[in-house]
Amino acid sequence: MNGNSDEYMKLIDSARGNISRVSEEIKGESLDASDSSLDRDARLEIYEDIIASEVGDTLLTRARNIEREIGLRQIYLKFEGGNPSGTQKDRIAFAQVEDALRRGYDTICFATCGNYGAAVAFAAKLAGIRCIIFIPETYHSLREEEMTRLGGEILRKGRDYEETVDISSRFARENDYYDANPGGLNTMLQLRAYGEIAFEIYDELRDAPAAVAVPVSNGTCLAGIHRGFEKLYRRGKTSRIPRMIAGSSSKKNPIISSFKKGLESCEDLDPSKIRESSINEPLINWHSIDGDLALKAVTGTGGWALDGSDRKMLYYSSFIKKNEGLSVLPASTAGLIALRDYHNRQELPGDRYVVILTGRR
Repeated sequence: MNGNSDEYMKLIDSARGNISRVSEEIKGESLDASDSSLDRDARLEIYEDIIASEVGDTLLTRARNIEREIGLRQIYLKFEGGNPSGTQKDRIAFAQVEDALRRGYDTICFATCGNYGAAVAFAAKLAGIRCIIFIPETYHSLREEEMTRLGGEILRKGRDYEETVDISSRFARENDYYDANPGGLNTMLQLRAYGEIAFEIYDELRDAPAAVAVPVSNGTCLAGIHRGFEKLYRRGKTSRIPRMIAGSSSKKNPIISSFKKGLESCEDLDPSKIRESSINEPLINWHSIDGDLALKAVTGTGGWALDGSDRKMLYYSSFIKKNEGLSVLPASTAGLIALRDYHNRQELPGDRYVVILTGRR
């Protein structure tokens, strides 16, 4: 890999969105949606309008320079940086807060390592809902100040993300708060929210692509996109269901390791062997909460799951910024790396391929 190391280091950061600008643009609507004196149905209608105007419908653009770089034609980038927080997490954050508002909750809590926390804190602020955010004791997210500024109340509990999820879910049950953690009763809600990505890709391409490459941690986003394409296919909208490609950090994600072993279900990793870096942190875990769903989507579509090094992620985030004009989180290039590495081993046919990317600003 060529280039100045200082330049690459500038890319190591959490995603950055346009929350302050969005807040200013929808100030009137947010005041109404958060007004507890208004009828709940009225607040919900206003909140749904906010979601419709600010979340989703993100950019899908053809990446001709990446095509030339890896020798594969018709690669499209689905850039989730257009969401308020700069990531795809807004899709499930707003869905969870809307569900909490509809069910009459006044407090929402969950675990996060960064981007999801900022997304939910913003969504909760707009809805006038108290937001309690659990962060693992050893994690230091660059978005903590943003979460606090948006009204989030941060509690440091748990040695790692998985333990913090358990602690926050128990805390929600004990206090009758809305639990916005992945898994359990929230699984279908989050899958539907991420399924909107498939619908948006279809709206642009008018059919399903040959494959969709997704960076994975818990696997919820990949499983949701797959579920969306399944619905489109069953309705006769598409001629096929795309092959699902999972990309993650080298030897630090159960979905990837389980696929490589040929397992039918997702096998946990040894927590003591997981080592995070400032680059791979959004991807790593020893237990993928929706890993079984993601693994099934990958194997069921004839897709594949590969991992990539921090070095490769830094390279492609820099390449995309210079050559495609998009500033992306390095970890989000894991899906692109999985697409490229497979193509290098076994040449893929000319077709349409979509890569999901998370933005920085």
